[in-house]
Amino acid sequence: MTTRFKARLMLAILLLPGFMASNAIAQSARDYIYIVGSSTVYPFATVVAERFGRGTEFKTPKVESTGSGGGLKLFCDGIGVDFPDIANSSRAIKQSEIDACATNGISDVIEVKIGYDGIVIASANSSADMSFSRRDLFMALAKQVPGGQEGQLVDNPNRTWADVNPDLPAIRIEVLGPPPTSGTRDAFVELAMEGGCKTVPWIKALKDSDSDRFKSVCHTIREDGVFVEAGENDNLIVQKLEANPSAFGIFGFSFLDQNAEKVKGAAIDGVVPTFETIADGDYPVARPLYFYAKKAHVGVIPGLREYLREFTSERAWGEEGYLSDRGLIPMPDDERRQIAKDVRELNALSAASH
Repeated sequence: MTTRFKARLMLAILLLPGFMASNAIAQSARDYIYIVGSSTVYPFATVVAERFGRGTEFKTPKVESTGSGGGLKLFCDGIGVDFPDIANSSRAIKQSEIDACATNGISDVIEVKIGYDGIVIASANSSADMSFSRRDLFMALAKQVPGGQEGQLVDNPNRTWADVNPDLPAIRIEVLGPPPTSGTRDAFVELAMEGGCKTVPWIKALKDSDSDRFKSVCHTIREDGVFVEAGENDNLIVQKLEANPSAFGIFGFSFLDQNAEKVKGAAIDGVVPTFETIADGDYPVARPLYFYAKKAHVGVIPGLREYLREFTSERAWGEEGYLSDRGLIPMPDDERRQIAKDVRELNALSAASH
């Protein structure tokens, strides 16, 4: 039986008038919530899951760190006990992913924005303090950079930070970062790389005249060994930074906050990443975090409705909530109230909302 056929069969069963969907799930032997997705959202989801398991009659949800893109792919593969109930994501769902969900029978996806996080350029505490501009990051990590003439691009020749900016030290550029499936990678190229790319006037002008070329120039990271893909395991990046104080790593502020005894964040455009600078909007490389849930699974998978409400409760995501102690930057009060209301009412995304 194909994945597509199983998804449609399960959807048809779920929609049968009078059918007791909860009995079908019980017979299928999955009595716990299954969550996949972003390595950045993973620690927050895990904390909520553990508290949920201890404080309710439901089993502790299973949470896996697969990366945002990988998690949403699994999520959109179908409806039923073989597929995740929730996908964590450190970026908003793409229209192509909404379309993939719809193709596999998932017509009602509940989007839950949970708060904010900064993307940091971290190094070992034993290293010197650093301050980069977004232009520095673009010139250090882009596959191609401007040449000597306007409109010219050349393969990135910069090998040391001093090659990028004479005010920076003459140490070899080595940056450990997430793979293309990561929402952190998506946000980094959009916020940091593109931000630096737009300081070059003729490249900035491409955004209006040739958007595809603009994105290719600004979002493509070099592949000559200077940038090292370190997978979805942020703990591995921290270990490598401790072993090599001249290297830098890219991950979320929440992970920096939890490892402050080992690593520190560089200033970006003169702003050091802190809870306050991200919450105030001063830190330039910050993004919202999300998770996505299947409405069709609510009332079917035991505890799913209750988990959604726990995550969006003030005791969890509020300014004094337990997630802020883990580094999640809370949203404004009005925004939290509206999203919590949408979750209670199970309001789903429009199929053409992104």
